[in-house]
Amino acid sequence: MSGGWWCDGVRWPGQAPELGWSRGGDRRVSVLAYGAGLGFRALGERHCVGARGNVCPLGAAVPGRSTGGRCAECARLDRAHSVAADTMADDPRTYRVYLAWFGPGMVKVGITGEERGATRLREQGAVVFSWLGRGPLMAARRTEEVLRAALGVPDRIPYARKRAVRGRLPGAEERAAEVAELYGRAAALEGRGWPESLERLPLEVVDQAELFGIDRTPAPVRSVRELVDGGAVAGRLVAAAGPDLHLAVDGVGVVVLDARLITGRDLAAVPAEAGSDVRVPLIDIGGGGVQGGLF
Repeated sequence: MSGGWWCDGVRWPGQAPELGWSRGGDRRVSVLAYGAGLGFRALGERHCVGARGNVCPLGAAVPGRSTGGRCAECARLDRAHSVAADTMADDPRTYRVYLAWFGPGMVKVGITGEERGATRLREQGAVVFSWLGRGPLMAARRTEEVLRAALGVPDRIPYARKRAVRGRLPGAEERAAEVAELYGRAAALEGRGWPESLERLPLEVVDQAELFGIDRTPAPVRSVRELVDGGAVAGRLVAAAGPDLHLAVDGVGVVVLDARLITGRDLAAVPAEAGSDVRVPLIDIGGGGVQGGLF
């Protein structure tokens, strides 16, 4: 989509990924389908996407490699009003604490608003997850901190690490077993640091590999490092996890486009078969060297 419409990145409101678009205060979405062609060419400079649904008052430019897509001021405003900032102690909504699994030994503890369901888990690209408890915001936050320290797990995992293991995951039973084991260790802490106002939820392992399409496609080999003015990337969408779009590119293999890199860009559609014109820097999945272009 072009004509002044800027990309807002990937969203997961339901069982399929969507690309969001904005033009001033107007919003649109494009539902993505696995197997369909998908390609973009960047047009002009990249701009800040604003904060909390508001247009950036400065119309600021942002670096091509920024995954935040915001200028410093909008990033500060967005952070100040987020749950992670702990500035909403009187928030009346119910929150859920969860365990999210991204690969062997890669588990995090987090919280999300109960009304959002599993949207947050899809946005992060969690391959497997289970709820742990529900309750007021500060009780959920306190439980998150207790479990993170007791289980020795982080509150965030870099996307580069998630991509590095996504193509070689163990089977569903092994994935579920690791989450169940950690859930058991977390449940054993109830009464020893869990706030009384947080209700523990029963173990219910949810595996999202099929939803993401990563259980039936080749492992990704490279990822896009940056999209520049005039640069394009195109292929067939074979999978998606969080902000990552997995594109099968002829002669190359599966290339990951982190949609956070295209937020704030005016994009023109490119046919999937036009991959021979791609001139964007790629980096090998797993931390290898940078390649100057697809071909």
